Formats: sequence, C-alpha cells, structure tokens
Amino acid sequence: MRKVRPGNRVWLERKQGCVMVTSTSKHWPCFFPQHGPGKKHERAITLEPWQQQIVDAYPWELLRGLIHSDGCRITNWTTRIVNGKPKRYEYPRYFFTNTSTDILKLFTDTLDRVGVEWKSANQSRRAQSISIARRDSVALMDAHIGPKH
Repeated sequence: MRKVRPGNRVWLERKQGCVMVTSTSKHWPCFFPQHGPGKKHERAITLEPWQQQIVDAYPWELLRGLIHSDGCRITNWTTRIVNGKPKRYEYPRYFFTNTSTDILKLFTDTLDRVGVEWKSANQSRRAQSISIARRDSVALMDAHIGPKH
C-alpha cells in the first residue's frame, strides 16, 4: 500500500485492484447536497438539476456504482420436474438492496430509463430489494455493469 499526500486536503491510496482518493473540504456539501447529519434513509435524497443532467448523460455509471456498493450479481437456481425427474436450472440475477426509498427510486427510475426490467422483491426486514432476473435485462446489465472487484 502506498500513500501520496499532495498538500493536506487530498491524498491517494493504492491497493491491489483499486485506487482510493480521499479529500477533505468544507465545500463538499456544495457538490453533494444529499450529505448531511443523520441516517440517509431518514432524510430526503434528491438530485439537484445539475446532478440529474449528469445521471441522464451517464446512467450506466450511476447504476454500476449503486450495484457495486449496495447490490450483487448472483446465480439463482430452481428445480423443475422434467419427464418425471427433478432438473436443476441456474440463471444469473442482480439484486439491489437499500433502506432509503429515495435511493431505491433513483435506482429504479434509472433502470426504466435504460430499458432494464425489474421487480420489487418482498423482504421481511426494513430494507427493500430490487430484483433483475429477465434474461434480456441481465444481459444488458452484464454488458454495462461488470463484476465487483
């Protein structure tokens, strides 16, 4: 691990497979007005018009960031009886889970914008999950999201 600290406010940390850039400034709330005290699922998370323009221009980048932070791609399976014998079927599927209804809406609105079909997955806990399991939609996600590292 190597750390580079140009000045006191920005530094770079390299690890195998990733680069982490850290910065401190009293002006960060200007760039991320959603940030604030308290839990994110208890406060409004809305995009400013300039942020929405960026999401409109780069929807897959937003989706990738959300999946890589609060989502996953799994191989789901089920069994069916075929010719009197159980047969196992496997298929890929994406999940995104969050407790913030605003973040879930940002995610699903962006999925709608890029043509990915999704369903709400019922959960027994407070967090809500979004499932993407249709073959065409999973293929579209695979083409743009890629694996977590």
